[in-house]
Amino acid sequence: MTVKKAVIPAAGYGTRFLPATKAQPKEMLPIIDTPTIQYVVQEAVDAGIEDILIISGKGKRAIEDHFDRNHELESRLEESEKEQLYNEMRHIADMANIHFIRQKEINGLGDAIYYARYHTGDEPFAVLLGDTVIDSVIPVTQQLIDAFEQYNASVLAVEKVPKEKVDRYGIVGGKQLSDKIMEVTEFVEKPDPATAPSNLAIAGRYILTSEIYRALEQTKKGKNNEVQLTDAIQLLSKREKVIADTIEGKRYDIGNKLDFLKTTVEFALRRKEFAKDFAAFLKETVKGL
Repeated sequence: MTVKKAVIPAAGYGTRFLPATKAQPKEMLPIIDTPTIQYVVQEAVDAGIEDILIISGKGKRAIEDHFDRNHELESRLEESEKEQLYNEMRHIADMANIHFIRQKEINGLGDAIYYARYHTGDEPFAVLLGDTVIDSVIPVTQQLIDAFEQYNASVLAVEKVPKEKVDRYGIVGGKQLSDKIMEVTEFVEKPDPATAPSNLAIAGRYILTSEIYRALEQTKKGKNNEVQLTDAIQLLSKREKVIADTIEGKRYDIGNKLDFLKTTVEFALRRKEFAKDFAAFLKETVKGL
């Protein structure tokens, strides 16, 4: 069985970006001119997934509007002969079959995923966090699908982090099956570097079997009095194999301000239309520090 559906949780308050997120979702914060969540949806589409469920919440209507048609705007662009912009707007609306459901209360990532149970049924599905962008040659979701099809098991995307920084992440441990693949038996949230089981940090992408729903039903509220997805996956790993795939790509966590600034700079330097001028500006700015 292959993976045909994706779930994108995007219901959090985004408190670290207040006041910008008081009236708009953090997932709509743009990297240059493209909302963060559009990069996430594009990754799923590039992995061959066209059926996407976005778990939203109160104040997230802008996400639905972004992926909907705007006939008046399209007409104006067409009349103004702005063909490239017109095509971009049509692409956003047509890139996938996107469905929405609201998480009625903010009860954690695990609770948000549980809302997808009727949409995905007994099928395996991908989970892509809505505030995490991963730049890679092969879409990370595709990398995980390949691992799922080889091992027939739920897959966590993990990335290597410096040993001295493992206390910032959720870290996995277990039995190494290959250079990239580990069978996971241990989950430790922000461990002491001296006792961490590895330096492999969970990276915001997953392929999960439908058994995760049974695990979520039995998962008690944990940190912040919320249902944590990691706790449910740990329970799942006691019932069936769960593997970790060390991804090839660079992860950008848009969930904090400093990483958001770094991401904006890196993405700007890739844009041909202003990369040269922007690089010159950065050099002059650094000189003046």
